[in-house]
Amino acid sequence: MLYPKLNSARMLIDLSGIWDFKADDGNGFSDKWYERKLENPLTIAVPASYNDQKESIDLRDHYGYVFYQREVAVPKYLKGQRIVLRFGAVTHYAKVYLNGELICEHKGGFLPFEVEIQDIIKFDESNLLTVAVDNRIDYSSLPVGNENGGNILGGGLLPSVPGVTPKKQNAPNFDFFNYAGIHRPVKIYTTPLKYIKDVTIVPNVDGNDAKVVYSVETVGDGDVLLTIYDENNEIVAKANGKEGTFIIKNVKLWQPLNAYLYTAKITFGEDMYEQTFGVRTVEVKGNQFYINGKPFYFKGFGKHEDSNVHGRGIDEVLNVKDISLMKWMGANSFRTSHYPYSEEMMNLCDREGIVVIDETPAVGVNLNFGGVGSSKQVDTFKTIRTHEHHRKVIKDMIERDKNHPCVVMWSLANESDTMTIPDSAYEYYKPLYELAHKCDPQNRPVTIVGVQGDYTKDKTLPAMDVICINRYYGWYIYGGDLDAAKQALTLELEYWQKVGKPVIFTEFGADTIAGLHLATPNMFTEEYQVDFLKANVEVFDKFECVVGEQVWNFADFQTIQGIMRVDGNKKGVFTRDRRPKLAAHYLRNRWLSLPDFDYKF
Repeated sequence: MLYPKLNSARMLIDLSGIWDFKADDGNGFSDKWYERKLENPLTIAVPASYNDQKESIDLRDHYGYVFYQREVAVPKYLKGQRIVLRFGAVTHYAKVYLNGELICEHKGGFLPFEVEIQDIIKFDESNLLTVAVDNRIDYSSLPVGNENGGNILGGGLLPSVPGVTPKKQNAPNFDFFNYAGIHRPVKIYTTPLKYIKDVTIVPNVDGNDAKVVYSVETVGDGDVLLTIYDENNEIVAKANGKEGTFIIKNVKLWQPLNAYLYTAKITFGEDMYEQTFGVRTVEVKGNQFYINGKPFYFKGFGKHEDSNVHGRGIDEVLNVKDISLMKWMGANSFRTSHYPYSEEMMNLCDREGIVVIDETPAVGVNLNFGGVGSSKQVDTFKTIRTHEHHRKVIKDMIERDKNHPCVVMWSLANESDTMTIPDSAYEYYKPLYELAHKCDPQNRPVTIVGVQGDYTKDKTLPAMDVICINRYYGWYIYGGDLDAAKQALTLELEYWQKVGKPVIFTEFGADTIAGLHLATPNMFTEEYQVDFLKANVEVFDKFECVVGEQVWNFADFQTIQGIMRVDGNKKGVFTRDRRPKLAAHYLRNRWLSLPDFDYKF
């Protein structure tokens, strides 16, 4: 799906702003709220999470549907064009109504969807656009919600009291707040009736030149012309036809922290689209990860799309700030934990040279994690109902992000239950691994991020192209005892070294209260966070197979209420408002001294 752009052939209308809003009281659908203007609505900003915009515990902890609504006018001069209504992301399930008629539905809260409206829009008057949004999570959704009560963080130590009926709430099987709403931009764009539907670009390096394979999918017949421009707007190549190859002489490579982007201007009849791309190669050989033929070392973070008031809603100012802070620290990468991030963030990473591990929203696919699912072990993969949705998410994520040079690897899931019933996990993930490779025209490496546990039982992780693991020796295991933590970490890395594949630590971190200091480091102090990081990287540096360290987390983030968290997860190297803790300065000194390429060689 192409990102919507305004150009000489395409009109673009942004519907961001203040919408009418009302939480469903149980009668929204039976009373057909979508057929008329909402009665006594609240105001709400779009795009953003709705949870924190109003001072209301009912809205903060809402369970079920809410209704968004606004009037939309479309200029008459657009008659005769294809007109498309596009949503960047609606979390988690959306029903879209135009003038009272259901025009589309979409499951999945982190990827775009769209619907043509040229045949149903009214040009002579305003149109009533209503979006019903469901935030409920369960065993069929990604991320996974718990259906047996409780949540991953725990609501209390004592059993419930007979005769008491608690309010209905989502029970996330994951450690971040279940923000919901219209999270990314809503836009109307146009194309000619014969139009460019999709563009695929696959760069290859041949000596000093680039041999770029392309394909253009169109609706309608006609000639396709490609003109390739460099960053100085100079023409460097041309091509004809819907598929083929063009050569860029003396190519300038897209490099981590040193990005270079080309633009393919594609014309087809009256339509035109400009697709940016970078030329770079990605390969796994032995226990190393290669970008442009050189061993690359990942330095960076797991992140979240999370900020005050906006919640999980897009915040482009914060995106720019975050990339700036990463560069200040010498970081070169992050993982889109635990869902695909906005297209705007991916475009920014392309321009800024930030390397991205692109992850699906498959988090919480672990019904044995912390004993949430049952007092006894269960077969997660025979209990959940996510497989078909998981397949679609993988297809849609790769379809959306396939041309981004910043994306160097796909992650199928985070901390899934791959050790309790290892055969079931392998049977679930192996087809998804193969699907990801099949869907990606660039055939990038595919991984899954492994949870802490008995790694010797895991059959899924060794089947991936890269071993990505989240480890908390010195925090959840051997908390406060960093000598024991280093011993345990060394033993595990000796195991993975024998597997013969690259290892990336996609999470390691310690909760830290900003401003809490002790001369003798103790858990939750800023000094302990630094010592924790030092202990871990001391072991990383001893093993050639370790090709990356991504600290959990870039910044503090919000979670559900529970006895395990005080105002959210505090593992950030920065506070939620981006103030550095001591750890940020330690990592800055370390990462600026470590090369991006050829480390340990």
